[in-house]
Amino acid sequence: MKSKIKWIIFGIVIIAISFGLFRLGNPSQPDMLETESEAIVFQVTKGTISKTVEVKGKSLYEQETLVYAPYSSEVSVWNVQDGQQVKAGDVLFKLNQSTVQNEIVQMEAKMHKARLEAKLNDYLIQSDEDFNLLEASEGERKKSLVEREVSKLNKELREVTIGIQEKELQSKKEMLNSSIYRSPAKGIFLFDNPSKRPQMVGQNEYVGKIVDLSKLQFIALVGEQDIFRIKEGMSVNVMMSAKKELIIKGKVQSVSKFAKFGTDQNNLNQAAQFEVVIGLESNEFLIAGLSLSGSIETEKQENATIVPSIAIAREKDKYFVMHDSGNGKYERKEVKIGLETPEQTEVLEGLKPGDQVALP
Repeated sequence: MKSKIKWIIFGIVIIAISFGLFRLGNPSQPDMLETESEAIVFQVTKGTISKTVEVKGKSLYEQETLVYAPYSSEVSVWNVQDGQQVKAGDVLFKLNQSTVQNEIVQMEAKMHKARLEAKLNDYLIQSDEDFNLLEASEGERKKSLVEREVSKLNKELREVTIGIQEKELQSKKEMLNSSIYRSPAKGIFLFDNPSKRPQMVGQNEYVGKIVDLSKLQFIALVGEQDIFRIKEGMSVNVMMSAKKELIIKGKVQSVSKFAKFGTDQNNLNQAAQFEVVIGLESNEFLIAGLSLSGSIETEKQENATIVPSIAIAREKDKYFVMHDSGNGKYERKEVKIGLETPEQTEVLEGLKPGDQVALP
């Protein structure tokens, strides 16, 4: 009896092993997608596809005219407020003229005295020459000759000195003319320190700047992976962090050929960053210092055959889709692709507008 049960168990084990080996050698085939209700379906469309580079940066004034004090002086009067609109030629401020005027008077008097002394010296030399010709001995005439040569050299030296003084005098007069400082450009005047207008200024001291609010730039930094894709003239859609719903149009004005960061030997582990300057169209909300982001359109293809990128399957260097072959059935079909973005892919061969594909 025990022997019989043993053989029955042995037979069951053999059957189970055989069935398992059969299933391994003949796996079940996946179900085919036969109806649209069983698949996520996308329609092939015709349209425009573009590729972009995303950038971030700040807004800056495109044109800034810096204002410096022409000389050290007390400010007699300010004719401008911080943030005031000015035109070219408007008087911004006036400097005290008394110190410069006194210096001019003293220099003119000094030069006049030097000229009179030179004339007197010439007269005395000429008198000595006339006297020596009549009564002087040979030794005295030699001495007189040396004195004349020395006088000539002194005269040349005085003339050089007077020439230098004349240039200094002209510089002082120009300085006096600049005491009434007029705006060199039109725009908005901004003080260096908006909370305090200086009452004393030093020579060439920075006072403020005049900015053109109608012309602002978007200064962005991009990495080495994207810098060669960006060219001058490319269109940019710009957004503000403070007003995300506002889209401002711009164009790439320049692309730096030299990295701004990441080339210093102390920062070799830091990725190189290149500056891209984007010109912005006028907008009432645009001011300098805003945080901006932009999409630079680097490639664009119109009238393209487009499918969602998630509908494309890739195997090595080939691309496939699940194509609607009719009667609700989908078959695997190779396609050739063109421009590719995370959302959309251009199909060059294998599909036409109106075709349907399923999620692979």
